[in-house]
Amino acid sequence: MATSTATTGPLRRVPVQGRSVARVQRMLDACAELVDEVGYEGLTTTLLAERAGVAIGSVYQFFPDKRAIVQALTLRNMEAYLQRLADRLAEGDLTDWWDGVAAGIDEYIDMHRQVPGFRTLHFGDVVDLHLLDEDRDNNGVIAEQLVRVLVEQFGIADSERLRFALEMAVEAADALIQLAFRRDVEGDPQVLAEARALIREYLHRHVDPPAPAPTGQDSAAAGAVAPQPAG
Repeated sequence: MATSTATTGPLRRVPVQGRSVARVQRMLDACAELVDEVGYEGLTTTLLAERAGVAIGSVYQFFPDKRAIVQALTLRNMEAYLQRLADRLAEGDLTDWWDGVAAGIDEYIDMHRQVPGFRTLHFGDVVDLHLLDEDRDNNGVIAEQLVRVLVEQFGIADSERLRFALEMAVEAADALIQLAFRRDVEGDPQVLAEARALIREYLHRHVDPPAPAPTGQDSAAAGAVAPQPAG
């Protein structure tokens, strides 16, 4: 299995041995706990080393600074989010493109509730709008992944309009979900319901469903009116 992005992107040294990989994961776990407790500004490499139970030299062996540690954690969270969405798709109960989008919203909300550090960091905007990718902002990266899901899983035609609409939807959903969790530690249910409704209404005006496959009767009709080759 290839080494994941979350353990290669911001690292100054890639862990190879199992003990080193486990040590880096402990650092990321400690980072997740601490950003929830003290915020990004309060996070220090010294605090992180103490929480992870490693020497400060071990931190700098793998990471140049705290930004790199948070970047690695954010990449790990993105991989977890995409895996959650893939698992939902594999269950086979998502029947159309809106089901795919709704699953993406639901998993994003669940990660706010269940994943340490995610409520504070989201996908990295608190640190840098381009934490996931130098050329695109963080929500743009997530929108790109959702485009891929809709095109590959539900047959939606890829287009500039689809990409623009998904990017707008991700920005709006992100803002409303953050509002919900500012109002209630578990997410204000009224705000979350309104977020789903707004995103659904917006996307239904901008996303074209795939063209239905012709039925046998349609195919016969098409053949009847098709021009015949000259004999």
